Amino acid sequence: MRTAEPDRKGIMDHSVQKSAIWTTAAERGRIPAMTEGPSSPFDADVIIAGAGIAGATLALALAKAGLTPILVDPVVFDAQIAPSFDGRASAIAYAAFRQWRALDAAPMLTPHLQRIEQILVTDGRSPGAAAGPPAAFFLRFDSAEIADRSDGEPLGYMLENRHIRAGLAQAVQAAGIQVLAPARVARAEAGPRGVSVTLADGRVLTAPLVVGAEGRGSVIREAAGIGVIGWDYRQVGVVATVKLERPHEGVAHEFFLPSGPFAILPLTQDRASLVWTESVARGAALKTARPEVFHAHLQRRFGEFLGAATREGPVFTYPLSLQLAERLTAPRVALLGDAAHGVHPIAGQGLNLGLKGAAALAQTLVEAARLGEDIGSEGVLERYAAWRRFDTATLTAGMDLFVRLFSNDNPLLRLARGAGMAAVNRIAPARTFFMQEAGGAVGDLPRLLRGEAL
Repeated sequence: MRTAEPDRKGIMDHSVQKSAIWTTAAERGRIPAMTEGPSSPFDADVIIAGAGIAGATLALALAKAGLTPILVDPVVFDAQIAPSFDGRASAIAYAAFRQWRALDAAPMLTPHLQRIEQILVTDGRSPGAAAGPPAAFFLRFDSAEIADRSDGEPLGYMLENRHIRAGLAQAVQAAGIQVLAPARVARAEAGPRGVSVTLADGRVLTAPLVVGAEGRGSVIREAAGIGVIGWDYRQVGVVATVKLERPHEGVAHEFFLPSGPFAILPLTQDRASLVWTESVARGAALKTARPEVFHAHLQRRFGEFLGAATREGPVFTYPLSLQLAERLTAPRVALLGDAAHGVHPIAGQGLNLGLKGAAALAQTLVEAARLGEDIGSEGVLERYAAWRRFDTATLTAGMDLFVRLFSNDNPLLRLARGAGMAAVNRIAPARTFFMQEAGGAVGDLPRLLRGEAL
């Protein structure tokens, strides 16, 4: 990232507007100055590149605590919440959902929540989730086992990503947060007192800090000179939503086949989000298959224990890979969400990892601001990095190990993982630990993940 003094070019001629502004292509000439007063050289306290789930959550946390964020995204929210934009559903840890409650976003999300009451993990070779004799190795997690520790929370909540985006968009609007969209970050330049962010259309924004939350191809991360490590699994996740003939009763199924995991994740109205791993070629064939061909393949994989499964909506495919940023921060830069870490969806922890990061970064910045510190300084950003570094690295490595351990049919590995699953099933404290870890309630939790305001 090149060093430069904050550049006010393209900002000074724009009038100040206090209301939330959703910038469209026709409005690109107007950027309101959110930080008022002649003594302020900045347009915001924090510029957040990426108005996805993690970026929008961070913006809400900062705004609620009195800081001024600006969100910048290439896609307007109206497009992000369309059914054709993102077919995925996410398992939200109960601690992560506490954060949305604390940020007043829960009322927009609650109508679409499906509680996960049980998780059944099965290891076998059968092509269908219920075909053949019962599997020898399985794990069962039940929310009742941790009810006394989680205040009656479920193991987690299933939410379709489009509903998460829509709910957060409403909360962002209600909070009066400025969103520039469609707008794309072209470059960023850090100086000793601030950072200058230039958009693709030539507009310039300045702030003490910029957060890269725009996904795996982060422009902010590249501009900061932060490298990444990782690899491609040469697989895709095939995603579809189905209507079930029989009630799912809030049970999530994870079935491990030699080719990879197959998940049946409960949604509202007795629907389910199906996620299964296939080779790139097979995934492409499934996405373009005729409905009757796809349905035949689906029923073979799905089995009959929940009756017929009728597909609703399109089939989506997503490439599967691992990517980890070498650092979480650089001068005047912090990384968040997939810009910092992209993991396999095998245990549904990728989004929750980003939401943990949003809570930790928000708390770090708010506490620093209240102490009168420069929120973009190296010392402040290192506190965020130190808080999240170990958890991020260990979870990323753990997910990669999990993928390699369960996405094969090696008889020795099958025996070892089966013995491990059987042992965990017999040891209640071990099951409790894994359930609390999946719920995001283990470790040094930020206040928002405890449901407390900043």
